[in-house]
Amino acid sequence: MAHWIPGLQQVRTYRRRWLAKDLVAGVVLTTLLVPQGMAYAELAGLPAITGLYTSILCLLGYAVFGPSRILVLGPDSSLGPMIAATILPLVAADGDPARAVALASMLAIMVAVIMSVATVAKLGFIADLISKPTMIGYLNGLALTIVVSQLPKLCGFSVDAEGLIAEIGAVVAGIAGGEVVGAAAAVGVCGVVVILVLRRWVRKVPAVLVVVVLAIAAVPLFDLGARGVELVGVLPAGFPPLTLPHVGLADLAPLFAGAAGIAVVSLADTISTASAFAARTGQEVDGNKEMAGIGVANLAAGLFQGFPVSTSGSRTAVAQQAGARTQLTGVVGAVLITVMIVVVPGLFRNLPQPVLAAIVITAALSLADVPGTVRLWRQRKTEFLLLIAALAGVALLGVLPGIAIAVVLSILNVFRHSWLPYHTILGKVPGLPGFHDVRSYPRAQRLPGLVIFRFDAPLMFANAKTFRDEVRRLATADPAPRWIVVAAEPVTDVDTTAADMLRDLDDELNARDTHLVLAELKDPVRRKIDRYELTRTLDPAHFYPTIGAAVAAFREQTSVDWVPFPRRNQNEVPHEDDDAPDARVHSAGRTNRLGSPAARAPLSSHRVKPWRSRRSSSSRYSCLATMTVYRESSSRTCSSST
Repeated sequence: MAHWIPGLQQVRTYRRRWLAKDLVAGVVLTTLLVPQGMAYAELAGLPAITGLYTSILCLLGYAVFGPSRILVLGPDSSLGPMIAATILPLVAADGDPARAVALASMLAIMVAVIMSVATVAKLGFIADLISKPTMIGYLNGLALTIVVSQLPKLCGFSVDAEGLIAEIGAVVAGIAGGEVVGAAAAVGVCGVVVILVLRRWVRKVPAVLVVVVLAIAAVPLFDLGARGVELVGVLPAGFPPLTLPHVGLADLAPLFAGAAGIAVVSLADTISTASAFAARTGQEVDGNKEMAGIGVANLAAGLFQGFPVSTSGSRTAVAQQAGARTQLTGVVGAVLITVMIVVVPGLFRNLPQPVLAAIVITAALSLADVPGTVRLWRQRKTEFLLLIAALAGVALLGVLPGIAIAVVLSILNVFRHSWLPYHTILGKVPGLPGFHDVRSYPRAQRLPGLVIFRFDAPLMFANAKTFRDEVRRLATADPAPRWIVVAAEPVTDVDTTAADMLRDLDDELNARDTHLVLAELKDPVRRKIDRYELTRTLDPAHFYPTIGAAVAAFREQTSVDWVPFPRRNQNEVPHEDDDAPDARVHSAGRTNRLGSPAARAPLSSHRVKPWRSRRSSSSRYSCLATMTVYRESSSRTCSSST
C-alpha cells in the first residue's frame, strides 16, 4: 500500500523533531501561495478565487500520493498561458466565468487522466522529448508572451487583441493614446521593482509578501481606489463543493489537445525540479511515481473548481529554505488557505490588480534563461537555432503550437544526429595506445592498403546511405585499399535497411578486390547480423574482436609497416559534422590505461601537433580546454570534432 500511497510511508517515518520546522515552513509558504495563486488564476483567464481552490486541493492530493518529501505543487506561470489559450476560445462571447471555470476544471481532469495512463504505461520518458535548448526557447517565448499580456493590467487599462504582435501593437497604442492610469502604473511598476530588488539583494525576505502588504496598506493611505486603481475585492466565502464539470462534447477535442501539451510541460518541469531538489536531499526520483502524484493533484483540483497545476521551483525553494522536511508543510498551507477563505474572505479586498500583474511579470522573468541562451550562441550554433525556432513558435503561433513545435524540433534534432553522425578515419599515434582520429592527430600513421573507418551511430534506414557513400568514397581512393576496417564499437544497432545495404556494399567491394572488415562489433549487434544471414556475404573471418586484432591480421597477410599519412590525404578524411561535440575520446581498440607511460605523459611530450580548427577562436579554445582535461585525467585525447 505504501508503494502506491507514498504519504503513508511519510507518516510512518515521520519524526517529532520535524514538526516545528514543517509548521513554520507551512506558514511561510502560505504567504506566497495566496497572492501567487490569485495572480496565476487571472493569468489563466479565471477568477482569482479559483487559484486558492486549486492550491488547497493540489497540495492535499500531492501530500498523499506524491513521492517527493518537499516538492510544492500549485498554479504555475508556465501553465497559465496554456490554460488561457485552451479555454478562452471555447468561452462564449460574453466571457461567462462559470463556463470558463468548468472548462478549466475539465482540463485538469483530462491532465489527470493522461498522467494516470502514462503512469500505467510507464511513459515517464516522455519528459525527455523536450531537449534543453528547445525548452529554453519555449520558456523564453512564454516569458515574453506573459510580460506583454500583463503590461496593460500593470498600467491600469485593457486591450482586445490576439497574438503577440497584435498585443504589442495594442499596448503601444494604449500607452500612446493616454489610456494609462497613472496611479495603477505607479503601483505596478513599484511592485515589480521591489520584488526584483529584494530577490536580488535580500533573498531571505519574502518579496511577494512585502509587496502585497505594502500595496494593501497604500490603498486607504493614498485612496487608490478613487484614483482609478482596480482592486481584487472580497473573495467568495466558503470551501468549494465537489463538482463534476459540465462541458459539451464539442469541447472535448480542443480540451484534450491542450491537456496533452500541459501534461508534457508539467511532467518535464516536475521531473527537472524534483531531480534538482532530490540531489540536495539524497532522494531518488521516480518519474512514474511523479506522474501519479501530479495526476492525483490535478484530479483533486479539477473536482473542486480548480485548474491544471505543476511543480513550482520557487515555492519549493521557499519551503526548503524555511526548513520544510515533509509534505506536512503543504498540508499546513492548504489548511491556512482554507481558514482564510472561510473566515476572512475579505482579507485581500484592497489588493490592487496591478500588484497581481507585477507578481506574474516577475515570475515570467524568472522563466527566461538569458545566460543559457548566450551560452548556446557561443558554444553550439545549431542548438541556438533550435532555441530561436521554439521561441518564435511560441511568440508567433501561440503557446500550444509552441510546445508542439518544441517537441517536434527536439525529435528532429535527435534524428538529425542519427542521420548525419560524426565519422572519421583512425590512425596509430606513436607513443599512444589504441587508434586515434587523424583530425586530432594529423601526424598519425597508417598501414598502406588498410583504412580504419569509424561511424559514430547505429546503422539504420536514416543513415545507411551516408555510411555507404563514405565507404564507397574510401574504396575509390588511389591506390584502392585492400581492407576497410569499420571500428564498429559505436554501432549499437543494425536495422534491416542497413543490413540490406551492407550486403550490397560488400558485394560491390568484393568486385573491386576490397574487403569490408568489422571490428569491435557488440555481441547483440553480431547476433542480429547472424539473424539477417549477412555472414553468407560478409566473410565470418572478417569479424574481429578488436581493431588491434584486425590490424595484426592484415599485417600478417601483407607484411606492411606503419607510414605517415600522405599530406594530400589530410583533406580527404570524411567531412566532419559542424555540430559534432566539442570533445570526445577518439581512442579505439584499447582504452588508455592510467598506468601506461604514454597515458601518464603530457600530450605535448608525444611530439604530436593537435589539430586546430580555422573556423573560430571558440573552437580552438574548446580544443585547448580539452587538452587541459587530458593532462589532468591522463586518459583523454583532444577531439577533432570542434
